[in-house]
Amino acid sequence: LLCSLLFQKAHKILIVSALLILIHSNAFMLGPSTRLAIRGITSTSLNMARKAGVAEPFEIQNFVQKAGEKLLVIDVRNPDANQEPGDQTSLAVAGLPSDTFRPQAMHLIYNRTTNSMPLPDVPLDTPIITHCGGGGRGQQAKEFLEKNGFTTVINGGGPKETDCWAE
Repeated sequence: LLCSLLFQKAHKILIVSALLILIHSNAFMLGPSTRLAIRGITSTSLNMARKAGVAEPFEIQNFVQKAGEKLLVIDVRNPDANQEPGDQTSLAVAGLPSDTFRPQAMHLIYNRTTNSMPLPDVPLDTPIITHCGGGGRGQQAKEFLEKNGFTTVINGGGPKETDCWAE
């Protein structure tokens, strides 16, 4: 049953991703305000409202291009189902970073109890994208990093933000 549910969830995400990519690619032929309206309708009609603070796909794309090789992605999800049971769904879609999977990313768990996380050992001006499963903890991590002196941080949402992750 669990495998069936995960397959259905992954299948739905793939369909939604394909739809958003088609809409997104057509949107580039339109002006910026029209493109934003299309994104808003897409998110609403698919019941996928973006959490507060999650960057738009075009913002992430620009951020990544500007950052180049200096970019650091910080995955703040917790693989411990007892601590963060909701992360299990997003981990099934996109696993944690490793030497062979998303090697430009770093795994630093954001702890909701202490409202903190380990700080990355990088210069404070390093371009950083934080993410979790859908953007809530990604935003908390972004704000925590900024409070600790990091100057170039955005919240990339997570695998649930299929239009961002399609970028």
